Amino acid sequence: MHTDKLKKLGYDYSPVSVERSFKGADFHAAVKVGNLVFTSGHVSVHNGSEIRGKVGTDIDLATAQKAAEYAAYNCLCAVGSVTSIENIVKVVKMNGMVNVVDGFDEISEVINGASFFIAKLFGEEQKYHARTAVGMVLPSEWAVEIELVCEISE
Repeated sequence: MHTDKLKKLGYDYSPVSVERSFKGADFHAAVKVGNLVFTSGHVSVHNGSEIRGKVGTDIDLATAQKAAEYAAYNCLCAVGSVTSIENIVKVVKMNGMVNVVDGFDEISEVINGASFFIAKLFGEEQKYHARTAVGMVLPSEWAVEIELVCEISE
């Protein structure tokens, strides 16, 4: 069901490997604890298309929202490393981090790109997850990084 909807939204779902490494740090793409899955932060890349740079100078709002969507999709692929995404009952919490220039204050609007993507995928009621949206400097100049906490059933 969720994978079919992803395909309709233009995404060919493919779970990632649970083990990850970045600049010498080993970690998991996602961790399952009870009926919750916590993802690591995932960035704005999809099918070889990378969105990097500072939102507010290098990247406009619409592109930044697409970057947030890509990052949210990558979080779902991370969930797939520990359980089927068909088991997702609800996205409980979203943490959104945006690489911004000083003075850029549309951070929440950027993360709306991820929230609206989740709502399109799981249904309108899913847009009511808990959420944090902050501006900061992100590693490797990624435009957006997203973390999700998902409730699952098994």
